[in-house]
Amino acid sequence: MKTLVNYNKEVLLQTDTRRATVEFINIVNDLWYDKSIELVLFRNPLVDKRASEVLNLIEYAREFVSKPISIHDALAIAKAIQQLELPSSKLDIGKLAYECHLNPKKCVDKVAFVKDKLKGATKAINIEPKDVVLYGFGRIGRLLARELMCKMGKGSQLRLRAIVTRGEINETVLEKRASLLSIDSVHGDFLGTVQVDAENDALIINGTTVYMISANQPEDIDYTKYGINNALIIDNTGAFRDDVALKRHLVAKGASKVLLTAPGKGVPNIVHGVNHIQHSPDKVDIFSAASCTTNAITPILKVLEDNFGIKKGHLETIHAYTNDQNLVDNMHSKYRRGRAAALNMVITETGAGKAVAKALPSLEGKLTSNAIRVPVPNGSLAILSLQLRRPVTTDVVNAIIKKYALEGDLVEQIKYSLDNELVSSDIIGSTAPSIFDSKATITDGDSVVIYIWYDNEYGYSHQVMRLAKHIAKVRRFTYY
Repeated sequence: MKTLVNYNKEVLLQTDTRRATVEFINIVNDLWYDKSIELVLFRNPLVDKRASEVLNLIEYAREFVSKPISIHDALAIAKAIQQLELPSSKLDIGKLAYECHLNPKKCVDKVAFVKDKLKGATKAINIEPKDVVLYGFGRIGRLLARELMCKMGKGSQLRLRAIVTRGEINETVLEKRASLLSIDSVHGDFLGTVQVDAENDALIINGTTVYMISANQPEDIDYTKYGINNALIIDNTGAFRDDVALKRHLVAKGASKVLLTAPGKGVPNIVHGVNHIQHSPDKVDIFSAASCTTNAITPILKVLEDNFGIKKGHLETIHAYTNDQNLVDNMHSKYRRGRAAALNMVITETGAGKAVAKALPSLEGKLTSNAIRVPVPNGSLAILSLQLRRPVTTDVVNAIIKKYALEGDLVEQIKYSLDNELVSSDIIGSTAPSIFDSKATITDGDSVVIYIWYDNEYGYSHQVMRLAKHIAKVRRFTYY
């Protein structure tokens, strides 16, 4: 006989849960805007989230670590953090809740527990805010603008000061730029305000002035005229791809560092989390953030190489169509890319297989690669077919990748998916560049097939942001 549920009790429980969630959200936002302390839940952003979104993240956390983490756990820890004097920081409340369940006796006093865990944050890190200029304002440029403005807080890290585009800047152009920033067919509405200041050739984003500068070549610009100094130039145009061309940015007055959002020649190609520490911004002025596909596969390849060794393999990336393809059949410099992007699967090349070796030299010459562009506007899938140096099982491979997704240097890069029904639209908006599909892993002796999803726009943009903070030396204390 089925047990009769107490419906009234369930309603009261749901009300209590929602009330706790709203209180938690208020604390999250207060900590961020008042103290520049950002709370995340297993690397998932919590600032400006709705109650339903937070509860879904709590459910993921519970399943991810196999512990009964609840919103009440998160709320208690958030209240404890509120009572401590902490510097600007980024704290994973999911990890703190997980560690609380691992040591319940030590976690009775939440303030003492959190204070002990965050003892490394007692000394504030001296951070000098960095001016940022976006050179180009396409898909990646606009996502970076959104994230830079939403994550500005008190302005103690990266400050978006200007955007450089070609062509005349007038009120109509500004209104169109503002509209494209405000509304996006893939990523939805910008959670902020955008107004036009035609008199000053600027956009007012969340109440902050961002100048729109017209230039045909980077060396013509004097950023100091706009009060911009020692700026990091993030080049999103794809027009400048090697060290010689990118050095032209450094000729401009007020510029000091350059970050290319594409693979670069003659400059360090960085996958943040894998090889960024090897290149100090004190010694290097120009960096490349590599490609979205390279950022997706390299963290997983590093885990497999470090733990099992990789003999050889092949990468096939099933990639969303991009702006360099034709909307309808027409002439194109590349074969096949001239065919209508939204109507065809299109075989094309990718350099990601070779590019991996720039971050992981041990994989030089071991990977072949190809790409298929498919009729979706965003959300891609990389399939790795690898021969390892020793036999493995699916459980062993999944367990080691889950470990790296939970702790260590790659927690921001790898998201471990437990979803039986994961499809491309589900990963839109993920901040991790590499979403490991644990349900799709295939092993056969020393052979393994790995499926890695990635938001080729949003996830990649967050890798660019992480690298930008490294270059600008504005990385806060973090607890992951």
